[in-house]
Amino acid sequence: MRLEDLFDRMQFFVRSEGAREHHIALITLFEALEVSSRADLKVDLLQELERQRQTLLAFRNNPDISEEALSGALYEIEQASSSLLAMAGKVGQYLRDNEWLMSIKSRTHIPGGVCEFDLPAYHFWRNRDAAARIRDLEGWMNPLLPIRDAVAIVLRLLRSSGRAEKQEAVNGLYQQAMGGRNAQMLRLRVPRSHACTPEISANKYALNIRFSGAEAGHRPRQVECNVAFELTFCNL
Repeated sequence: MRLEDLFDRMQFFVRSEGAREHHIALITLFEALEVSSRADLKVDLLQELERQRQTLLAFRNNPDISEEALSGALYEIEQASSSLLAMAGKVGQYLRDNEWLMSIKSRTHIPGGVCEFDLPAYHFWRNRDAAARIRDLEGWMNPLLPIRDAVAIVLRLLRSSGRAEKQEAVNGLYQQAMGGRNAQMLRLRVPRSHACTPEISANKYALNIRFSGAEAGHRPRQVECNVAFELTFCNL
């Protein structure tokens, strides 16, 4: 989910034309590089895609399943798997081998560390034509897109795997015994009329959800009203 958020943010700012927006896009690229550098990420994604492919193949010739939709999903999974397999070496190694990019990355952890007098070459790049910056950013980002696509497929299947149930938190607190029930993800949908946010804690015995006020600038406190919400247990 962190990668999903980072790729969404990166692509949004890459499509912009401002130098400040492209600076944010590059910083986000560095964040995505760090998150995706886990050694087993690619293997885990390939294994999960294959597991989902086998699951979907079992629905072949099922009259209740659209063959067109099923074929489309299988094709998408196969394309994502092929793209991941085509990624040679460590994820993002081409970025780590770029000394110019790494010199910028090493300064981003320092407050104000990428000022023009610290990195004049980067200042020059930020003042190039927007089209040139976009070409560079896309060139640095595109080799990572197989990771984005695989993550998107897995998360989409996971999010669609459950059924929403209407629940209510009495005085802002909801508790439910798990009774052996497993979930890889919990999805909560709260009406905008409730200005609160959920805090979730769970173990194999119980699920606890505490709703706190979401007013900016104030310490979160448990609300004292009943909160109606939808709860979905997602499990692939």
